[in-house]
Order: sequence, then C-alpha cells, then structure tokens
Amino acid sequence: MNFDIVFVLLALIGMIAALVWDKMRPGMVLLTVVVFFLCVGILTPKEMLEGFSNKGMITVAMLFLVSEGVRQSGALGQLIKKLLPEGKTTVFKAQARMLPPVAFVSAFLNNTPVVVIFAPIIKRWAEAVRLPATKFLIPLSYVTILGGICTLIGTSTNLVVHGMILEAGYEGFTMFELGKVGIFIAIAGILYLFAFSNKLLPDSRTDTVSEDGEDENPGNFHRVEAVLGARFPGINKTLGEFNFTRHYGAIVKEVKSGGQRFTRNLDTVVLHEGDTLVLWADDSFIPTWGESSVFLMLANGNEATEPVSKKKRWLALGLLIFMITGATVGELPVVKEAVPSMRLDMFFFVCITTIIMAWTKIFPPKKYTKYISWDILITIACAFAISKAMENSGFASMIARHIISMADDLGPYALLAIIFIITNIFTELITNNAAAALSFPIALSVATQLGVDPTPFFVVICMAASASFSTPIGYQTNLIVQGVGGYKFTDFVKVGLPLNLITFLISVFVIPMIWKF
Repeated sequence: MNFDIVFVLLALIGMIAALVWDKMRPGMVLLTVVVFFLCVGILTPKEMLEGFSNKGMITVAMLFLVSEGVRQSGALGQLIKKLLPEGKTTVFKAQARMLPPVAFVSAFLNNTPVVVIFAPIIKRWAEAVRLPATKFLIPLSYVTILGGICTLIGTSTNLVVHGMILEAGYEGFTMFELGKVGIFIAIAGILYLFAFSNKLLPDSRTDTVSEDGEDENPGNFHRVEAVLGARFPGINKTLGEFNFTRHYGAIVKEVKSGGQRFTRNLDTVVLHEGDTLVLWADDSFIPTWGESSVFLMLANGNEATEPVSKKKRWLALGLLIFMITGATVGELPVVKEAVPSMRLDMFFFVCITTIIMAWTKIFPPKKYTKYISWDILITIACAFAISKAMENSGFASMIARHIISMADDLGPYALLAIIFIITNIFTELITNNAAAALSFPIALSVATQLGVDPTPFFVVICMAASASFSTPIGYQTNLIVQGVGGYKFTDFVKVGLPLNLITFLISVFVIPMIWKF
C-alpha cells in the first residue's frame, strides 16, 4: 500500500470513530477529513468544493423548504386526524388505516417533519382511545423510512447517490425508478409490522411525571415534551453545567435518554441529541420556541391554536403535486426530445416550487435559513469529496479487489450482498449519507473490475443506506420516537432486525431481476 491509501484508511477509521462516539456534528467531522485530504494533496481545491455545487445537494436544500411549506400549511395535521379511527378500535385496525398512507406521504416529503407532526397527535389519540402509544410510534418511524426508499426525493440518501452517479458519468435515477424495488420492500415491511409489531413492541410506559402533578408547580405551569435537536447549545453537557431554566424559562422535571428515564439527580444527566425533556413551562414557551431549530419537536398535549387557511393548505398541496408530476413527466423520452435544450428534472421543478412557496408566503421567506438543515448539506457535500478521495488514492480499487477475491466463486449476487451488508452496518453506526459516500466508490470499482453494469450496486446502496431499523441512532426519526414513546434500545433491535433482513433479502434477489448486471 502506498502513502495515499494508508492515509485514507487511517482518516476513514478516525472519521467512523468520531461519528460513532458523537464527538462533533457529522458535517464538521466529514469536513475535517476532507481538509486533511486537501492538505496532503489527495484532493485538489476544485475536487473538495465540487460537492457544494452538486445538483443533488442543492435539491436536498430546496426540499427542506418545500417540506416546511407543507408542514406550515397544516395539511399533514389534518391528514393524520382523518386517518386515526374515532371511538373504540384495535391496534391492528388503527395501524391498517394509518401506516400505508403515512408511507405514501413520506415518499414525497422529508421524513422528519412527518414524524414531528404525527407523533404527538398519535400519542394523544392513543391515550384517548386507551391503546398503548408504543404500538404506533416505532411503526410510524419505520414506515416513513419505507416510503422514502420508493422515490428519488423520498430521502436525501437517494439524491446523494443520484448525484454521485451523475458525477461518475452515468445516467441517474428517474423519479420513480427506485420504486421498482422499493415498493416490494415497503409492502413487505408494512405487512411485517401488521403481523408482528403488536407482539414485539412493549405496552405503554407511563411517564414518571404525570399530568396530575401540574397543580403542585408554581406559576400555573403545564407539562411540555421537548426533543433536543442538533443545534441545542447544551448537547454533551450536564443539566448542571447548562442552566436550562435560565436559557428557556422552563423547569426540567424528567429526562428520557436512550430508553432510560431520569427524575433524580438531574444535574448530573448528560444531554444528547434526540433526548426528550419533560418540562414545566408557561403558555409562552411553545409560541416562543416552536419554530426554533434547537428543538426537533415540542408537544404539550393541546391542539395548535393558530388557524391555517384552507387556501394556503390547498396551494401547498397543489404545488407539491405540480413538482412531483413535472419531474416525472420531464424525464419521459418524448419530453426530452421536445425540449432538448432544457433538463426538466427534479432540480428544475423543486427550484420553481420553492420560489413560488416563498413569494406566496407558504413558509416565512425572511426565516428560510432556519428551515434548512445545514449540517446535513455539509455532510452531503463532503461525502462527494470523500468518495473522490477514495477513488483518487486507489483505496476504493484495493477494497474492491479484496471483496471480489472473497466472493470470486459466488458471482455478482454475493458481491451485491456484501455491498449491502457493508453499507447497512455503516448506516446503523454513522449517518446514512456518510454510509453512501463510503460505499459508492467501492461499489463502482467492484462493477468496473468485473466489467458489469454498476446500476444494481448503486440501487442496493440506496436501499441499504436507508434501512436503518435496528438502532435508534441511525435515523433521526428513530431518535424522535424513542424519547416520545419511552422505548429502550432493545425495542428497536427486536422489531427492526427482522426488517433489516427483509430489506436485505428482497434487495439482493429482486434488484438483479430489474437491473441486469
């Protein structure tokens, strides 16, 4: 091995360790690695910055704003209320009404706002009909993931892989191309949740801090649940070091972290992203901090008081349909031939949709920077550079040769399985976009050395990078429902591991039938 390969290997090991140990935000970790590659000459400044101008990355940024527009229109809240049955029902009947439509919605919207809006409404509804909320919240997170793998825009990972494919000189994915396999995985996953989630998921775990205790607190405070986001300034600090009451004017009564509840010695509890704090807060807390990026979710058990006009709701839905339809029709061969000078793809239509939403004030245009997750964008941009460094150094080719030699007698199917397993392990430990960045150049090198079409390997990376079911840390929606539902780490393992296996088997056997080697 030459110096470049050794350096890339050590840098990637350090990157994975830093991401697993949560030393910094993923974007900063990846940016650090990219700067190291720049310093030793593995990357040129142009190669380092190419990811920041990639269409896939900018499309993700625009989709954050489109999702926010739909969220603020109130359409999602109205949808889930209509899906939830009124009166006495069973877990199975409620799941049957709720899960398939949620999967459909998440195929076109960012998963996080879907879960942020649906989770507190579902929890409140479950308490009202006397069903365990724990039977619905993990399935809610899982079906948003399952829906996301069915379209190009369903998850940022699909757009990242799509961007890398274009950079490599191949034809990218069309709007619904990934749905050729994603729909089989989604249907199988939802049927699995219908059949087994009720048995595998725990019964309700009542909160240590109950609603009945409100009168014991001064100032007529009431109970609020707050899920901590990446921008919360007290991350990796104890409550004693970070004075929550001084910063936010609310009293922390309980901390839910990693499936555990802490109600005593709270000053010694270390805060992490995704932790849920049970607070006593006054009426001004949610209006003040409801749109702040420091909290992923705020819920007080009440309906939103600010009405949303039907005109705004229908306009938001109409623009979403326009974007999806336009991107789908724009990829048709007849349209490409009719307008050869323009690329009427998802990037084109998401740009138009975002601008219309801003000028019609579907989301507040003066606050648009608040709704974009900049860390995810930096992670994506750096992922392109890391992928390029793996290719430039020869590291990807070396790993590809070892993988081919291990599965030499088994053929492309075995290599497809190995790529899936590698990507899936990465996505459970680190971020899904970083997992795709590490796997993509290896998959491309494997296909090149075998002399086969790389498309099946690209598709399997999309499926594996999104299949984060076995741990709460691999996907943000899992973190959110963990705190809201009071789940333990083992709850995700019990329900999610078979779902990982289902995704693996369908991917490995169905993908080569659709995209030939």
